[in-house]
Amino acid sequence: MNKIKQNTIVFPLLFLMTLFSCESNFREVQRSTFSEFTPSGEADSINLKYTDSGKIQAVLVSPKMLDFATVDFPFTEFPKGISLTIYDNNGKRTFVTSNYAISYKNTDIIDLQGNVKIKNENGQLLETEQMFYDQKNEWFYTEKRYKFTDPKGVSFGEGVDFSKDFKIINSQKISGEVYQNP
Repeated sequence: MNKIKQNTIVFPLLFLMTLFSCESNFREVQRSTFSEFTPSGEADSINLKYTDSGKIQAVLVSPKMLDFATVDFPFTEFPKGISLTIYDNNGKRTFVTSNYAISYKNTDIIDLQGNVKIKNENGQLLETEQMFYDQKNEWFYTEKRYKFTDPKGVSFGEGVDFSKDFKIINSQKISGEVYQNP
């Protein structure tokens, strides 16, 4: 009987010792195989103006920018958000803000996240939690819930895509009230 009591104490102790020794080895393996992204460039308080043929096309303002240009899929991250002003050919502006943004260099797609607001000079405003902007096609899209405010009314929906000037809007699952002028 004494030998059984010894075994019931010894085996759990051996198991615990093995478990703790494996955990420290596992952490060492994790550290050796973990590769950390480090930015190749970093900037604070940026104010970037993009021009084409002497005309300003966009102005990007952000408190912090991290550039990951040397990774396999290069991107630029704006961890503290952005304020973006986009100009059309007539000088009309569209204003975009978000709490966070990431721009993928190979695709020219910007992923806007957190309190995304897009408004134009005509008083139209779209609000959502995530929005993508295709820079090549000057097109916004999301599958998330959104609120669209227009001088004619307010609508809600889930999933929308539209041109940067709000002239073309394709909505999914929409509800709301629109007022007509008499």
